[in-house]
Amino acid sequence: MITSVQNEQIKRMKQLHQRKGRTQTGTFIIEGEHLIEEAHAANWDIHTVVVREDIAAPHYILDTHIIRVSEHVFASIAQTNNPQGILAVVAMKKDTFRPRSLTLMIDAVQDPGNIGTMIRTADAAGFDAVIVGKGSVDIYNDKVIRATQGSIFHIDVIQMNIADAIEMLCENHTKVIATALEGAVDYTEMDVHENMALIVGNEGAGVEQSFIDASDQIVKIPIYGQAESLNVSIAASILMYDMKRKIATL
Repeated sequence: MITSVQNEQIKRMKQLHQRKGRTQTGTFIIEGEHLIEEAHAANWDIHTVVVREDIAAPHYILDTHIIRVSEHVFASIAQTNNPQGILAVVAMKKDTFRPRSLTLMIDAVQDPGNIGTMIRTADAAGFDAVIVGKGSVDIYNDKVIRATQGSIFHIDVIQMNIADAIEMLCENHTKVIATALEGAVDYTEMDVHENMALIVGNEGAGVEQSFIDASDQIVKIPIYGQAESLNVSIAASILMYDMKRKIATL
């Protein structure tokens, strides 16, 4: 039982609250039994499970390195307001992007809830991969992880330069669709191809112009009411499901 927040293991785990600590170690923290069960089922490498003194460890992680800690020590590691009493340190996956049928590309989106929701929706809509570009929040941010509800363990999520991804997609004869207002057609008129990629952009600035210029088609979602715009994760959801539906008809 670890009862001191000055314990070296505990200090190292607390460093994972910051992107620098996660990057240096190649690990991140997940909280709650649901996320741990999802990571375990998807065969992600769980380094350590931390269990609060009053919580029973789930049977499926009994062969994992488990440490028990006091309530105040657990509270110092947890990043949720009402922690469930169990968390895990998990190794990041070093995935390499390879073009496939459906890809979502996220350009400089900074809200972790939006990133996590788009990853979750891409998983639900049957997309194959999510590319998270420069300027976006870290995909291993705790709020991103929670917003994915475990989908980050089911779909390839890769942080890389979007320009490089577009080049690879074009070589794979993938139709790249960008979202914008200028020069755009209604999304219902979107061209259909068996391999498609969608680019969505920053909450305020939208998709970078160079990515728009490199795309095959620009689409927009019409606004019928008085709202100025749609939330980026909502817009991405509409477009991803429409793309999936269109491809299914080919």
